[in-house]
Amino acid sequence: MLMIVSAKLYAQKWQPGRFTDVKGNIEIGFIRLNPPGKGPIKNEGFIEFKEDNKSDPFKLSASDLRSFVVGKDSFVVAHAPGNETWARNEFDFVKVVLDEDVKLYVAGGVMGHGGHGIAIEPGVSTGVGTGGYGAGVGGGIAIPIGGGGGTYEKLVYYYGENTAKMKRLTNQNFEDVMSDMMGDYPDVVDKIHAKVYILENIDRLIAYYKQAKAGK
Repeated sequence: MLMIVSAKLYAQKWQPGRFTDVKGNIEIGFIRLNPPGKGPIKNEGFIEFKEDNKSDPFKLSASDLRSFVVGKDSFVVAHAPGNETWARNEFDFVKVVLDEDVKLYVAGGVMGHGGHGIAIEPGVSTGVGTGGYGAGVGGGIAIPIGGGGGTYEKLVYYYGENTAKMKRLTNQNFEDVMSDMMGDYPDVVDKIHAKVYILENIDRLIAYYKQAKAGK
């Protein structure tokens, strides 16, 4: 519970960042994820931006942007792939978890039993939370959120060369997809084949892979 509350509070803070709009223009300043209130366009995710602490903030809808960066975390705009439905918005942001030839993305708010959504927070790599990209429960595990016991919200991972081609990462394709993605590091691949890492603990695999790339 403490991790979930911390993630929610973190998402409400202004953080240094930059965005690239649909015309390719880059603006640097401060970004707030998951701001309160309604977005400029219905059924689209949005962020708030201000140039500095003295500037008035303004909202940017997903259709205004190509991407944005907050701290070390990158986000791109995406539609829900295929026949999937995202609980919050059909046009929203996904976090780029691994920026390889075939990229790994994570999205929050995929439709659960109750139809409510969550969003993704930078700085907390994977997990499930409320209001932010989550804290501590990895790999698309559904957990009950809110009253009534009938609402489930989860993070879902996708892979693809870009968001237009992304497909859902599942228990069935996990071993093949992640082995191909991390194929330059045999030790990592061996652990995937040995089931040391599976979809439910993908956050640990991502951390281990990054350590291997850094030569640690």
